[in-house]
Amino acid sequence: MLAEMVDAVVGVDTHRDTHEVEIALPTGTPVATCQISNDSTGYAELLAWIVDHSPGPRLAVSIEGTRSYGLGLARAVAAAGLTVIECEQPNRKARRGKGKSDPIDAHLAVLTALQLNADQLPTPRADGDREALRILLGARHDLTSSHTAQTNRLRALLLGGDDTDRRAARARLTDTVLAGLARRRSPRDADRAQAVRHGELRRLAVAVREGARALNANRAQLHAIVDDLVPGLTERRGVGPVSAAQAIVSFSHPGRCRNDAAFAALAGTSPLEASSGRTKRHRLNRGGDRALNRAVHTIALTRMRCCERTRAYVERRTAEGKSPREIRRCLKRYITRELYRTLAATMIPT
Repeated sequence: MLAEMVDAVVGVDTHRDTHEVEIALPTGTPVATCQISNDSTGYAELLAWIVDHSPGPRLAVSIEGTRSYGLGLARAVAAAGLTVIECEQPNRKARRGKGKSDPIDAHLAVLTALQLNADQLPTPRADGDREALRILLGARHDLTSSHTAQTNRLRALLLGGDDTDRRAARARLTDTVLAGLARRRSPRDADRAQAVRHGELRRLAVAVREGARALNANRAQLHAIVDDLVPGLTERRGVGPVSAAQAIVSFSHPGRCRNDAAFAALAGTSPLEASSGRTKRHRLNRGGDRALNRAVHTIALTRMRCCERTRAYVERRTAEGKSPREIRRCLKRYITRELYRTLAATMIPT
């Protein structure tokens, strides 16, 4: 246990403006508490405060929200050479009978850390290129949402036009089609409604074209970073730059997931027992990182469509009486194991 390996544990409950801090002995007995500001001055004060109140050199800092309000503090503490532990927010069961306040949450962060296995500490996710991928994926989500909405709006306006516009609405909106819509001139005898419709068509055509270019540029950036971090990952069947980037962001760095089973639990692809009576079966896990699960699901669908080995596997399992959902569950578990082994073996630290 971590309690047997350290001289003290620091628990931090993070907020936007201030952080509540407690330092406690391995037995969980509080030594001192303080409150710091969420800025560089507060981080320096905390490090000096820890030195003054620590009973020994072996320390661990359990921080809640290491990728949110506690991001700056986690970076400062890690730069100082202290062990940083990613602490989850306490649930109702942990709070039962204790109430809710910032000092209580800081103490719960200490108790949570002391109960951890020293060989399986939840370390914070990595920065560097991994953080760049996370930012690009967030931007891609927004770009995709706006691009889809603008495309649907443009098609709806085209459906309200003449036969040429209706055919364009049903066809693929290529760069040539969008360029023609952007250059289209309004008729001289157009009434107000026609003029407004024409102006919206031009605006949406330009926006859809720019959105497609932004998505292509985003994909190229993802591809370049993924190839630098994990060479050869995108060469595997069904693994594109977006799915590979999400796998890297969730995996973070070698050592965060202790084995492929832990990575499968993180991805929500670990099988769960769903047996009853004479029925012996497993079902999909509905927990974990749903973004990673979606990426694995996309890889599985692509392989079921394009990969001969996967199609042969699906046919064999179908002949054994497995349902399509159960076959997808098995495929996603195999894909998760393959991703874990590739990331753990070839990922280049930054």
